[in-house]
Amino acid sequence: MINLIFYLFFSVLDTASLFYIALKLFKIDLYLKEIIFASLIMAFCSYVIRVEHGYAYLDVFIQFVLFICFLWMLFRIHVFYATIMAGTAQQAFMLVQSLFYIVINITGIYQRNFPIVSTGIILMQLITDSFVIFIGYYIGKKRKGFDYIPDKPDARLIISKRDIILFTLSVPSVACLFLMMYFLKNLYQFAFIVPLFYGTILIGYLYLSNKKDRGDIF
Repeated sequence: MINLIFYLFFSVLDTASLFYIALKLFKIDLYLKEIIFASLIMAFCSYVIRVEHGYAYLDVFIQFVLFICFLWMLFRIHVFYATIMAGTAQQAFMLVQSLFYIVINITGIYQRNFPIVSTGIILMQLITDSFVIFIGYYIGKKRKGFDYIPDKPDARLIISKRDIILFTLSVPSVACLFLMMYFLKNLYQFAFIVPLFYGTILIGYLYLSNKKDRGDIF
């Protein structure tokens, strides 16, 4: 029961910070109740799939799909744009987390455990979530972010080549999650490559989003 409570708490925190950075990055209004509701459902699904049944890779994929679905159905964002939002936010979150993971692991803290929970995992999650929320807050405070995503699911969709590339980048977004899990488990000596992948794809998202926001012709 204690393990379940810890898992759900930190999973909700992770997912809520992911929603927060996604909505702030694309200047969508925040709805706290909806964020908590979606985070609870995603956390419980994650626990069942990953902990109860041991399907970690399936959990990663399902979480990404649920993230898109909640942005689409709960926050009323067109599914095409919801996929772009999910991919961008996921890359930003995982870039931060992978960097903090490497730093914490180098210090040796990650391997330390209390009788119930892992000190390193808790520390990594707290630092990552806090930093991601800070980034989201800073973006909102400075009125940064992008305006091109309409917050209506039935908005008229005019797809350009740039939109197709942004949408396509969601595929390597999921692949990078699998890559991180594999590298950190089997090839830790090459773990520094993971943030490079995340950073490269994130730069692609941000560059193309900035171009689209400015109305530049592709």
